Order: sequence, then structure tokens, then C-alpha cells
Amino acid sequence: MDSRDNEKAGKKFSTSSGLELKESYRPEDLAGWAPEQDLGIPGEYPFTRGIHPSGYRGRLWTMRQYAGFGTAQESNARFRYLLSQGQTGLSVAFDLPTQIGLDSDHPLARGEVGRVGVAIDSLEDMEVLFAGIPLEGVSASMTINATAAILLALYLAVAEKHGADPKKLSGTIQNDVLKEYIARGTYIYPPEAALRIVTDIFAFCQERVPEWNTISISGYHIREAGSTAVQEVAFTFANAIAYVEAARARGLDVDDFAPRLSFFFAAHNDLLEEVAKFRAARRLWARLMRERFAAKNPRSWMLRFHTQTAGSTLTAQQPDVNIVRVTLQALAAVLGGTQSLHTNARDEALALPTEASALLALRTQQIIAQESGVAHSVDPLAGSYALENLTDRIERAAEEYLRKIGGMGGVLRAIESGYIQREIQQAAYEHQKSVEGGERVVVGVNRYVSDAPTPPTLHIDPEIERGQIARLRDLRARRDAARVAAALQEVESAARSDRNLLPPILEAVKVYATVGEVSNALRQAFGEYQESVVI
Repeated sequence: MDSRDNEKAGKKFSTSSGLELKESYRPEDLAGWAPEQDLGIPGEYPFTRGIHPSGYRGRLWTMRQYAGFGTAQESNARFRYLLSQGQTGLSVAFDLPTQIGLDSDHPLARGEVGRVGVAIDSLEDMEVLFAGIPLEGVSASMTINATAAILLALYLAVAEKHGADPKKLSGTIQNDVLKEYIARGTYIYPPEAALRIVTDIFAFCQERVPEWNTISISGYHIREAGSTAVQEVAFTFANAIAYVEAARARGLDVDDFAPRLSFFFAAHNDLLEEVAKFRAARRLWARLMRERFAAKNPRSWMLRFHTQTAGSTLTAQQPDVNIVRVTLQALAAVLGGTQSLHTNARDEALALPTEASALLALRTQQIIAQESGVAHSVDPLAGSYALENLTDRIERAAEEYLRKIGGMGGVLRAIESGYIQREIQQAAYEHQKSVEGGERVVVGVNRYVSDAPTPPTLHIDPEIERGQIARLRDLRARRDAARVAAALQEVESAARSDRNLLPPILEAVKVYATVGEVSNALRQAFGEYQESVVI
């Protein structure tokens, strides 16, 4: 059946997010489009074409493969291996107990220690994790949210032991707790207390760690929960607006903290839609910062983002086919102008990646960078009628969502009412329905099915959990209990006041207070968030 037969049969063509597509695009599809205003040139406002004038000619994106599993020693070995193979930045995955502020010997941590990331209980673990890694020379990204202040303090304590200058440290903590209430669930404290911790980190890093990206506002997890590309941009920026407003309410000047804001997006299979999404997001953010928040520093207008290929698109069936999906997604991120990229491994629908799979994922980036030629020109697809039309439509649709959320009183009210969660749930439902009905093809799942054997996957030995618990208990027996108790009391006292939480947390981890103990001190002051049911 050719395209004319499809049209006669009434078939509609659309992007993966449901934006309808015409058979072809012409100049009239860009009516009212002003290239000088809407497109511009690379490195200049509104940054549609990228935030750097020379794109990747001067410097390639950071190849930052997300890694972490089992013990700190095992993860350190994986980090050093990937760096030796040409990776240019670290990205740390933490296990679930670390993410929600539980020590490895907590009853609720049973069966989860070291499973989806590395287990970090104390400064001892963090020292092992970064042993032999030059912290001033490698940027580190840590995917951590509710306990972000604690893990940042641990990293700074390790850097101090290495003799590193904190003013020369570069890296990122995710620290985007609002999306946890929307899409992911690793929250601890009520939203207002969580926002207070976020802005404490902004203020602390502005003074002490000026090159550190204090937040990575994440659309990735919103997209992984089932949102469309438009919703990914809109809900991410709704959260970002709340962070900017909270920081300003704390008395921080927008041009002091905005240049250190960073973002984290997904890259899916629909190549043109994804490229358009990144370009629309860059332009919309520039306009929001300049027009809504009156930022004066051009660096405050720049959308700097990390991209990860889409885990939710990977299939357990025929896992080698995931290599093709990841390649397309990585290409979209590069054509969209990402500053940093993680490529998923072929076996991640089954387990954490093996070393061989992780290396192949890294090689995918290196081939795009060195062999494809797409990095030789800045925004090489600019001016395409179809692409510019999609860019405009995504920006306008995201703006409409922002207006609706603003009319509700902001993102906290939209979260509390369940509006954002329902929008994502509906999008996820529509996608799944289209897959099950066969309207949307997923190779190996609902078409071109085969019985190919499953390859070997990474195995996490249960002995890892027992060993981690034994090391933790040994630490508690050896440390100065009185100093730990005093330091934890100081953390709780600071939480009950308006003092910045980072200095007392830093002092607590230096005397080997654990992640769970510091989290509990904050729980005593802030309480815990109880999720409302969304229907």
C-alpha cells in the first residue's frame, strides 16, 4: 500500500505524540514565521539553533554513560573502565534505599541494596566509589533527588580528602524533587520542605561550588511515565518556573543562580519530533527567562541539557534490535543540540547492562561523533519546512499547558489536584492502546515477532547486600558516636530554623553519619509526604 492508498483508506499520519503530519510541507506552512526572530543564528537569542556559535566543532557533547550497581568498589571499576574507553564524564546511579534515605540495613531496604544502582551509606562508600578518579578533571553527574543535599555533601567531603579545590569542581546533581511527586515517587518530605532544600543547595553552591550545576530539571522521568513530547517540555518547565520563583522568594537574584540551572530530557524514536522538541524547548526557555523573569545575563537564557535515550521504548523481545532504537534516539539528541548524552544499552529492558553492552552503547555515541558527519554543522536541519512547523507547534502547545497550570495557581497546586498526573496517565493509556490495537508498530512486539533466545544479563549476587550491611555495622562500631549524635542534632536544629542546611549536613557526613541517619534528622523536622490517590 503506497501513501495514496493510505490516504484513500483514511489513515492519518502523526508523530509519536499524536501531532498530525501533512504529506508534505511548503512555505505557506510557516505563515507568520520570522527567521530573524524565531530562528536566529547559533549562539544567539532565542537559541533555537543552539547555545554555542560553533556547535560541536569546538567541543563534542559530553559522553556521560549512566552507571552504578552493587557495591562502591564494583561501580568504581565500571567508571574507570568506561573512562579508559573514551567516556568523558561520570553519571552515578544510586540504589533505591539511597534514593529514599534508608540505610542498607533498614528493613524496607531488604532485597533492594545495590540493585538499580550503587549502595551508598556513608562517606566510606563514597571514598571507594571515587577512588583513583581525578575529581577536578572529570565532571560527575549524580541522579539523586530527595537525598541530593546529602550526596552532594558526601561528594564534597571526598573532594576535600583528595585535596581538590571546590571552586574547580564541575558536575550536576539532579535535585529535581517536584517531578518525583509527578512521575517517579522517590520523595521523602512534603513539597514545601523539599523546595527549601533545593534552594539551600542553590545558595550554598553559588558561594562554595560555583561551577556546579545545582539542579537538573528532569523531563526524562515524566516522559518515561508516559507523557507526550509536548507534555515533557511543558511539565518540566512548570517545575522549573516553581524552582526559579522559590529561589527568588529566598532573595536570590535570578542572574546569580539561573546560569547553573540545567535540564534532562528523553530522546525517543520519532526523529523529527524529537529534534523539534529540543529546539522548541531551547527557544521557549530563553523567552521565559528574558521576558517573564527579566534575566539580564545571556547565560541565564540558555537551556543547557543532558539527554538519555528512552528506556521505555526498549523491548525485552529481540534485545539486539534496541541498538537500532538507541542509535536513532542518540542521533536525534545530537541533531537537537544536546550538551551531554547517555545511550542506553541493548539489554536494559532485562537487567542492568553488562560491561560489553555498556561499551557498545558508548561506541554508538563515538560513531555518531566521529563517523556520521552530523556534528560538522550547527543545527543542520534548520529551515526544513516540516521541522520548523513542528518546532513552532510544540512550543505553542507547551505554552498552552503552562498557561493552564498558571491559572491553577502554579505547579504545586496542579500536582496536589492530580491534574499533571492524570494528563500523563491518559497519554500513556492512549499510547498503550495504540500498540495493543496494532496502529503503532513496535518491532518484535506486535509485528515481526520471533523466538530469538535472550542473551546473558548482569547478575547481582545477593551476597552484595549482606556484605554492605556488614560494612555499615562495622562503621557504626568504629566511629565516634558522640560526635555523630551532636552533628545530627545540629542538622535537625538547622531544619527547624531558616539556616542553610548544607553546612551542618557536610559536617555530619564528615564524622561518618549515614545517609539514613541524616535523612531521619530531616524527617524529624519536616515529616514525610503522604501521596494522595489520583483517579
